[in-house]
Amino acid sequence: MKKQSVHRQYNFPDADLYLMCVERLKYAIRDRELFQQYGYDKDRLKTFQAMCEKFRALPDDDELVGDQMLVTEKKYDAAEKLKSAIRSLMTRVAMKYSNRSGRYRKFGTSKLGDMTDAQLIFCGRRVIRVARQQIDFLADVGVNENVIRRIHDAVQNFENALNIQQDKIADRDISVERRTEQGNKMYQELIVLCNIGKDIWAERDPVKYEQFTIYESNNDQKIARKQKEEREKGKVGDQGG
Repeated sequence: MKKQSVHRQYNFPDADLYLMCVERLKYAIRDRELFQQYGYDKDRLKTFQAMCEKFRALPDDDELVGDQMLVTEKKYDAAEKLKSAIRSLMTRVAMKYSNRSGRYRKFGTSKLGDMTDAQLIFCGRRVIRVARQQIDFLADVGVNENVIRRIHDAVQNFENALNIQQDKIADRDISVERRTEQGNKMYQELIVLCNIGKDIWAERDPVKYEQFTIYESNNDQKIARKQKEEREKGKVGDQGG
């Protein structure tokens, strides 16, 4: 059964999540005696801090994409070297046979520039096999084991580069999933901490209450600011009446 993909439970950047958590942790440490009344003790605060630092140490997607781009460039370079080695041999084959002949077509290189990675590897192996079958007939145009060996080595290098690229893609997928899982755990703990903080200060101190409020977007902040202004205007109106 295929594992379901993990979805982010928060809609802001990971860096913002980390800063939110660190900031709220400072407030919670300040209010630790009040938090203890809710069973949120210093050990849980330390656990949350450790979770944040573990999250901060994870490689972000820019790093992973950069690594993936580097190995992809190496794969493209290896592909071009393989195509060049194949074309060099096929130039010699065309000198011996017409490029419309069955012997030429047997190499299967007519769509070399449009091949997928897998097709290019199969083509390289086929060229090696067919060239060795016809090596005696092609000797007079310079086809020898050294020419064939160049293609063989290029196929090996390209296949290795392709495997490395696929490994990096898989590594990135795993790392993104791990980061998302860790981020979701942090976000869930942040919600618990902030709910406690808001409950503590709801009737005591509106400024400290606000410190435990989470805004997931600028729009949320604008709405909250507008509601606050309307409440303040309402108070002034009541006093005036």
